[in-house]
Amino acid sequence: MKEIRNPTVEELKALNRDLLFRPVENPGRQFLRNEQIDDFNRDGYLLPFDGLSPEEIDDLRSYFDRILDMVLSRGDSSYSISTAHLKYRRIYELMSHPSILAPVRDLLGDNLIGWGAHFFCKMPMDGKKVPWHQDCLYWPLSPSRTVTVWLAIDDASLENACMQFIPGSHRLGPMDFTVSTDPSDILNLSIRREAVSERDSVPVELRAGQFSIHSDLLLHGSDENRSDRRRCGLTMRYAAAEVRATHGWHHKGIIVSGNDSSGHWANPEPPEE
Repeated sequence: MKEIRNPTVEELKALNRDLLFRPVENPGRQFLRNEQIDDFNRDGYLLPFDGLSPEEIDDLRSYFDRILDMVLSRGDSSYSISTAHLKYRRIYELMSHPSILAPVRDLLGDNLIGWGAHFFCKMPMDGKKVPWHQDCLYWPLSPSRTVTVWLAIDDASLENACMQFIPGSHRLGPMDFTVSTDPSDILNLSIRREAVSERDSVPVELRAGQFSIHSDLLLHGSDENRSDRRRCGLTMRYAAAEVRATHGWHHKGIIVSGNDSSGHWANPEPPEE
């Protein structure tokens, strides 16, 4: 797999990115109802969707458990399993799962790129949290036409620190952020707390196999897992094919629906295993 470097904070700030939300208009929608399109435009997210069957999610969890054992045995953390679609054939293929693509296609159009897959696995009592953030701030992508699918590998609830959303925050545009030095933070960029109305947060409680979808501009985060239950989710990132990537990130993108007429995205072959 080609090594792809994450840009620094300074490099990201220097980019001329179009990070403004554009409401979805799709009279040709095939899966979502009109009111769901309206909800996404207003709130910045949709949930829950039934993605994988009980048999599929049990099999995927067993597959992940094997990956996790391997990762932990070499001294890496449970949060380090990123760009998983270019490392593991099973995840590469999962990016094109019909139940997942159906609502994403209605939000972004028929020509879709899957460019990211990352396991966020909170172990019981591990003391780690995800600060309030907007995904788009981390990514050298423009314009802002990317959504994240968060697929629950384990049941996710407030008890084991499920993700939380701030409805409507995607319409505020890119927000002022700071670089976090808190060792308990999984991510290094966080929105200044005075800009976050935490009282308006909505818990993203999902059963294993269900998923949510959120805009790359939506404020979200999660607390420490203080329970005795693991909370693992797989994020899958999708962009409209016209989105452009810099810093070599076009090498991450695989065509999962339609085509990429410009040839911008590398569309690598699946990994061998």
